[in-house]
Amino acid sequence: MKQEMTSADVAAIVAELTTGETTLLDAKIEKIYQPDENEIRINLFARNRGRDNLIIESGRRLHMSKYLKESPKVAQSFPMLLRKYIMGARIISIEQHEFDRIIKIGLLRGGEESILIAELFSKGNIILTDKEGKIILPMKPVTFKERRIRSGEIYELPKNQINPMKTSVEEMKEILSASDRDAIRTLANQFNLGGLYSEEVFKRCSVDKTKPAAELTDDEIQIIYDTINEMLDPIRKSSFSPRLILKEKKENGKTDSNSNKGNGGAVSVAADAPADNGTAAGSDTAADGNTAEPAPAFTLPPGMEIADVVALNLAQHKGLPFVEFKTFSEALDEAFGKAALKEVEVKKEEIKQDKKLGIYERRLKQQTETIEKFDREIEKNTKIAESIYSNYAFVESILNVLNGARDSGRSWDEIKKIIEGAKKENSNEAAKAIVSIQPADASVTVDLTDYKAVLDIRKTIPQNANVYYDQAKKFEKKKDGAIKALADTQAIIEKKEKEKKEDKSKGTDFVLKRKKHWYDRFKWFTSSDGFLVVGGRDSDSNEEIFKKYMEKRDFVFHTQHPGAPLTVIKTEGKEVPETTLFEAATFAVSHSTLWKGGNASGDCYMVKGDQVSKTPESGEYVPKGSFIIRGERRYFEDVMLELAVGLELKAETRVIGGPISAVTKNGTYVCEVIPGKFNQNDLSKKMYRLYTDVFPDQKFLKQIASPDLIAMVMPPGESDIRKGPDGVKAKKESEE
Repeated sequence: MKQEMTSADVAAIVAELTTGETTLLDAKIEKIYQPDENEIRINLFARNRGRDNLIIESGRRLHMSKYLKESPKVAQSFPMLLRKYIMGARIISIEQHEFDRIIKIGLLRGGEESILIAELFSKGNIILTDKEGKIILPMKPVTFKERRIRSGEIYELPKNQINPMKTSVEEMKEILSASDRDAIRTLANQFNLGGLYSEEVFKRCSVDKTKPAAELTDDEIQIIYDTINEMLDPIRKSSFSPRLILKEKKENGKTDSNSNKGNGGAVSVAADAPADNGTAAGSDTAADGNTAEPAPAFTLPPGMEIADVVALNLAQHKGLPFVEFKTFSEALDEAFGKAALKEVEVKKEEIKQDKKLGIYERRLKQQTETIEKFDREIEKNTKIAESIYSNYAFVESILNVLNGARDSGRSWDEIKKIIEGAKKENSNEAAKAIVSIQPADASVTVDLTDYKAVLDIRKTIPQNANVYYDQAKKFEKKKDGAIKALADTQAIIEKKEKEKKEDKSKGTDFVLKRKKHWYDRFKWFTSSDGFLVVGGRDSDSNEEIFKKYMEKRDFVFHTQHPGAPLTVIKTEGKEVPETTLFEAATFAVSHSTLWKGGNASGDCYMVKGDQVSKTPESGEYVPKGSFIIRGERRYFEDVMLELAVGLELKAETRVIGGPISAVTKNGTYVCEVIPGKFNQNDLSKKMYRLYTDVFPDQKFLKQIASPDLIAMVMPPGESDIRKGPDGVKAKKESEE
């Protein structure tokens, strides 16, 4: 099955979505979702079809769909910004750029026009531009050698190819006569027809597809021209025969030798025997286009799988089984949408199963899979080397012929033509075995029945075989290392299992002890010396701490850099040791915007509570969450940005966060965090998984340190775990 839509497919879907009952013109856009990295779903309302969903997957497909992926719980920025610009807009046009895999959807909202561009070629994109082509928003901002896809830039189309639906016969003659390739490759590449439709052209006409394009006669070019127009005429007329081409399911990696050929050996499905959705499935002899409308739950006929999806009745598919659909969108949805949804479900199940494993079990699984991969590579390379020796004379004859041709002064292009000619005439076994020639490194790929071998024509047979033996040896060494690592992991798992059994014998019933405190709604920690340190979460809580809880005898910390919590040490009139002062400084800089910026260290200062005021100088204004500092300050320079998360399991049972020394003193199972690449939610989930691997009571753990509770004590911005839980076993209150 092809991985993306062809140019002809794009032309067909554009025609379908702009004509008759299937048109989307004048449809209103409601919501936009991004269920996948490269995919958006546009929920819209059309008069003739009610609410429906348009799927656009960059680099691959565009069609209506009923196979909808689950929308993310937290909307990504791209669909949110699309909603801002085009939600409520009407679709006023849908067009294909020339005959390329680019679709432009014209939109109108409040008198303002915009264009949503779907690039369906490899490394494609989805871009919103204004009427003049200025990029408002790309799904993926990228820079290529010849164009920039970024906000504010003018959208530049990729280099144009020839549009076969608009080309005159004179233009075709000019292009073909200048080509240095054969006829079929010239049509596929320069006329944007691709492999499938180029093959179809020569299947329908009598011209030799392997003939050099420059040698085609005027009559032959006219025949090709007429055939292309005849083939594409149903697209011009929006008269399609949408269908899935079927083939037998592969068993043990093999398909029946005749199952995918357009002849009488094809697997037959009776034309009058309905598929599970009521559509006709049969050979082309019964393809009159009068098929029943597909029901929502479509399944393929037993023993069959999809070979291709097309909008046209193609000669090369004659004799092959197929299922016909009412619309091309429905056929595309069965081929692409259903498969994409199944991939998501399979991935979810894999993740679900993976989550059931601990960190070491996951590692063991990965190591086992790696060893199996190495085994396959060792076997493959060894067998290729053995095949080279077992076909010694045959391989030697190939190398001798190629070396002789090179010695006689022939170019690689000449050698390739000679080999292609011999293949066509079926006159030379050596030529038939040559799959391809790579002039850059003087190598040839040879089919040795079971395996394909890449041979350097400058080397001897033993030297070529030794290349593969050496590869096998490299994988043997890698395998030895992987086996050792696997043994280490198994030893760790056994140790953990032993520890779990010991814990179970001692009992793992923890008692939930939780109190309500006034500081719970703020950021806080208890210092190594027993002092409470609190900080605001935002401007409102900064104000609340200042007005309700800060006393003149307290110490106040703030960073030199703007955007930090008002951090207060509640002194209760006691002398505060240096350890607590430095912990408060660490807390202040780590919960500031310095962490979001990925800094390693930062500066802050300390003042007394009576130096902090909300009274500005004359003519000044102090916004909410900001304060006036007067008098001398004590500075703390180059304070490291690092925090810890741990579990307090003594007087209270809760997750705690703060400077490493404070958390280590007051808790156990300590994780150290530094600025990094994971957002709060992702890192909290990751940390929770680490805790589940070492904490003996999973139910109790979730009560005191769920991912949400962990996130509450985490610093702002993105972080990494520098050190996982320390593994010190918690003691029950009764044992202390």
